[in-house]
Amino acid sequence: MSEYFDNRLRPAFEFFPATVLGGTALALWQDAHWLLPIMPGVATTMAGVFASLALWRFWQGLKILRYRANLRKLPRYVLDADAIPVSKAKLFLGRGFRWDQRHSQRLIETLDPAKRRWLDPGPLYRAARSMELSAEHRPWLAPLARFTRRDSPWNPLRPLPPVGGNACLHGVGLEDERDVWMDLGDRVAHTLVLGTTRVGKTRLAELLVAQDIRRGETVIVFDPKGDLDLLGRMFAECQRTGRLEQFHVFHLGYPEFSERYNPVGEFGRITEVASRIATQLPSEGNSAAFREFAWRFTNIVSRALVGLGRKPAYADIARYVTHIEPLLIEYHELWFKADGPSDWREAVANIAANVNEKNLPMALRGRDPRAIAMVRFAKERNLYDPVADGLRSAFEYDKTYFDKLTASLLPLLEKLTSGRSGTLLTPVYSDLADKRPVLDWMRVIRQRGVVYVGLDALSDNEVASAVGNSMFADLTSVSGALYKFGDTQGLPDVAGHQRGKVCIHADEFNELVGNEFIPLLNKGGGAGMQITAYTQTASDIEAGIGDKAKAGQISGNLNTLIMMRVKNEETAEFLTTQLPKVRVYTKLAESRTTDDNDPETATDFTSANSDRVTEVEADMLQPADLVQLPKGQAFALLDGGRLYKLRLPLAGADPLLPRGVEDIRAWAQSRYRSTRDG
Repeated sequence: MSEYFDNRLRPAFEFFPATVLGGTALALWQDAHWLLPIMPGVATTMAGVFASLALWRFWQGLKILRYRANLRKLPRYVLDADAIPVSKAKLFLGRGFRWDQRHSQRLIETLDPAKRRWLDPGPLYRAARSMELSAEHRPWLAPLARFTRRDSPWNPLRPLPPVGGNACLHGVGLEDERDVWMDLGDRVAHTLVLGTTRVGKTRLAELLVAQDIRRGETVIVFDPKGDLDLLGRMFAECQRTGRLEQFHVFHLGYPEFSERYNPVGEFGRITEVASRIATQLPSEGNSAAFREFAWRFTNIVSRALVGLGRKPAYADIARYVTHIEPLLIEYHELWFKADGPSDWREAVANIAANVNEKNLPMALRGRDPRAIAMVRFAKERNLYDPVADGLRSAFEYDKTYFDKLTASLLPLLEKLTSGRSGTLLTPVYSDLADKRPVLDWMRVIRQRGVVYVGLDALSDNEVASAVGNSMFADLTSVSGALYKFGDTQGLPDVAGHQRGKVCIHADEFNELVGNEFIPLLNKGGGAGMQITAYTQTASDIEAGIGDKAKAGQISGNLNTLIMMRVKNEETAEFLTTQLPKVRVYTKLAESRTTDDNDPETATDFTSANSDRVTEVEADMLQPADLVQLPKGQAFALLDGGRLYKLRLPLAGADPLLPRGVEDIRAWAQSRYRSTRDG
């Protein structure tokens, strides 16, 4: 039982026998001839034995003191950027230990009021803190107080940074702490990181992203907030590994050095274009019908643009949805040239010249006569083309009615095409003056690129959500192509070429998730997609996708769980309900008295005092434990459900970090000039 109930919150009794044994050993060593004049060698041998026992008991006492100290304050754990370990087979998560029954037992003991007195930091610590505070009002204490400041390297009692929480959660197993690694093969099953704001999710992301970059993988980081610290870390890692030429930056908040991106320019099926746009529209109640109309009109425009050999873009779709005549005319000209009769030009011109607006239906009044003539010509000659027929149906809608059907679509497209960010999302491929390259996911994957996506959600959350969702939909389409054809489609095979993994890190995951994301989780592993999603609560996924069943699908496909401090019980139970029960021991003090009614004896009663150890079933972790986690600490379910307790390293020195956004801007603009000139 001592293995599971080691009872360390108690006085360090081991020092008493250590002192006695040490004194005896010293006496035998110093006065061996006087104590045992006949056999001085035996005395010397016994002195060695007693000294060994004294050291053993002294070491046991030190372990008790060190254990109590670790419950109060953990040692510092700082890792310089160059010291981050990297493996081709495993992923480094920090330092920690595997949590089992012993740690649950020790944690329960720290809650015992009778034992919590052993967690008192002691008079020296309190005096140091008091001196630090008093020095603010008593200048004569300043020379001494500088040795007690929290940031002073001369202060042996200086605490950790203000991480809050309960240090006991890690202190109960600190003696077993070691580097914790996760098998890279498990990453294909995807990872979910949960934690409230400002508890270290970004630091964990930096740690994982740094290793992915150093392993030479394709790395894609989605950052809705647009955190420049994370961008700077990725820039430094690419510089460290010589991968700056493979580094791509897309940032809605800094269009001057951002690459451009067409969210609807690449697709596997043409219907994906309309789906990516219509998904951003409201779908509750009567809005669902209007979203279907918006999907149809967007699909009509997209098919026509592709038929004309042009890539769909937000600006073109916004233009032609509201004013479809130019697109109809351009497509009909192409169609008639390829498949129409030879006299189509004269016939269309003749019909246009005889158009009488008074005889037109109300829906066609005010329309371009040439567009009306082309539609009539196709009907009269019994010509049919599915794309042209779709354009005709949209063209013949009443303008007022059409505007009502697309009332929710047009504001969204206007937001996506307005301002400086609009130039990023509607690239003009023929504009040679714009030196910013256009981001292409397949090319990034072929080149094993590193991509930072900053969506600047604090400025415009709706645009950020639309762009992020479209990027995920684009990656879903790319993963389907990778699964079927690999990353060399359309290119000659290269001997020895191996497709790399695609490591996707999605911060604020709930702002990016959509219906298109579910197949990426379900089937993306076969295409080498490895997704690490970061969010605050378990319910964020349901709130983001708007459907409990679909949220369950997503959560079920995120097989590795890392949970930092959370603020609600429901999220904590997302982890604790997956853990087994354990048997813990409690000590119960008993006092008994028994009356003696025998008049023949001098004893009136007997008493007995005892301690009884009982075994009960308890949860391995309580939800309250996850609420009390210090910053930078986490619990993780790894290796098929094994629970590990982790703490992340504090960021150490990194001389390669950029001084600010100006360094990144200068690098990007210099790179764009050299790329264009080359």
